[in-house]
Amino acid sequence: MTEDKIKDIIPDDSEELNEQENPENKLKDTLQKIKDTASEEDPHPSSQLNLRTILGGDMLTTQVVRSQIWLFILIVAFTIVYVAFRYQCQQDLLNIDRLENQLKDAKFKALSSSSTLTEKCRESHVLDILKQNKDSLLHQADQPPYIIQVPE
Repeated sequence: MTEDKIKDIIPDDSEELNEQENPENKLKDTLQKIKDTASEEDPHPSSQLNLRTILGGDMLTTQVVRSQIWLFILIVAFTIVYVAFRYQCQQDLLNIDRLENQLKDAKFKALSSSSTLTEKCRESHVLDILKQNKDSLLHQADQPPYIIQVPE
């Protein structure tokens, strides 16, 4: 075997000593590798727009959300206004139904009162009451009424 192959298979003692002597260097190297691979920015979305990218959420990158934040705020505001107006409309409809029921009840009471008054004001009913009350001086006329003409 050649000497290079032997070094690959069997580590050199001097390399082990360097790693053991410099754990701080190893830690710094690891941190530097992590910093190089990690970034705070989202990867750019692919130019293809298909169902998988939409359902997967790939469209909602930080850059897209930041550029459309006012649109999202506007949509939320319109949604809140829509729900508030719908709630107010339902309250108004319930109030209208309640008032219509009160109006029907008032009409029925007025009709009932009117029919009762009409029944009590009939001539036959008034005559029966006068006959029952003998102390009254009122009675039914025997002669027809006649017209008095007054010259002007």
